[in-house]
Amino acid sequence: MKAKLFILILIGLYPVVLTGQTRAELEEMRKKNLQEIEYVNRMLKTTASQKKDNINELRVIGKQLNLRENLINEYGQEIGLLEYRIGLNRIALEMLEQDLNNLKKEYAWAIVSAYKATKGTPALAFILSSSDFNQGYKRLKYIQQTAKYRRNESETIAALYNELNSTKSRLERDRKNVNELKKKEERQKQMLRGEQRQKERLVSNLSRKERQLKQDLEEKRRIARQIEKEIERLIEEERKRSTTDPMSNEMRVIGESFGENRGRLPWPVERGIITGHFGLQPHPVLRNVTEENIGIEITSSGGTKAKAVFKGKVVRVFAISGANMAVIIRHGKFLTVYQNLINVDVKAEDDVEIGQSLGDVYVDNGSGGKAVLKFMVYEEKKKLDPEQWLTKK
Repeated sequence: MKAKLFILILIGLYPVVLTGQTRAELEEMRKKNLQEIEYVNRMLKTTASQKKDNINELRVIGKQLNLRENLINEYGQEIGLLEYRIGLNRIALEMLEQDLNNLKKEYAWAIVSAYKATKGTPALAFILSSSDFNQGYKRLKYIQQTAKYRRNESETIAALYNELNSTKSRLERDRKNVNELKKKEERQKQMLRGEQRQKERLVSNLSRKERQLKQDLEEKRRIARQIEKEIERLIEEERKRSTTDPMSNEMRVIGESFGENRGRLPWPVERGIITGHFGLQPHPVLRNVTEENIGIEITSSGGTKAKAVFKGKVVRVFAISGANMAVIIRHGKFLTVYQNLINVDVKAEDDVEIGQSLGDVYVDNGSGGKAVLKFMVYEEKKKLDPEQWLTKK
């Protein structure tokens, strides 16, 4: 039947027609986004006595805004998918009703035709009244074929009737889901507007502290220069040592394995959000000012451990004035750096395994109890974007 073919082709394909994503995938994305938003909300809900306006707080709010916008977009996509299916179901419903009406007419016509052909005579009498055996056999076959046709037609009518009711139920269910999703979407939009106002107030407050912000930016650059200097010194020391003590085969294998795991490395903390991205970034408050990040910043709520993202050897543990401790781990030709640590658990020359604790990330109680890990990835002296190496959340 044309309606059933239409349903199989279109409704079967509807999930990927609009966005290339199924509704189940969108629901899973939405679930993860809601969990991440809840985590950020808890991070932001600290007492006024603990909090102070700072750039990291602004970045946390910015992350929350991004998550909220993604969530609203996912609601919109899911609503679009359902509305598309509602349209298909309406068309299918019309076609099913048309097919059902046509079948009923054909069935009624077949019954009338059979009645006329037998002239209302009962089947057995119609056969026995034949003039000879051949005519009787033909009449028997006719009655059998007529009965089979009626049975098939009645089964098809019943199947179409069931499909019609199923399509109506699906249509009603989709309409209800769309209404519920639109209410949730509007609620998220209201929350987004409130968060945008919160961000604007924070930007306004911070913009009055231009001098302090510039000092903080210079301090960040100083720390970056010290880390880069340590990396350069480390590379030079190892270059000199390699003439008599070349890199072991085991370390080379570790380096090759590290390189093959690009985009699949575990995060260096159990839970957190990226609040500082790699490379040249516009300053979130100061106009026409950029900052060069040699790694990323991952903000967590409360006490958290820094963990090795891959098997390797600790080659440097050093203090940075005003910025706590840093740990450098070698993975063949690659290096990972973990900075802003206290209570360090490892020392130089220690072999570490993936996920092994390196120390505590410093918790800034003046920033609402947040812990910010500075994480870097190098290929010898070349700075790499850590986000491209970590598994996607």
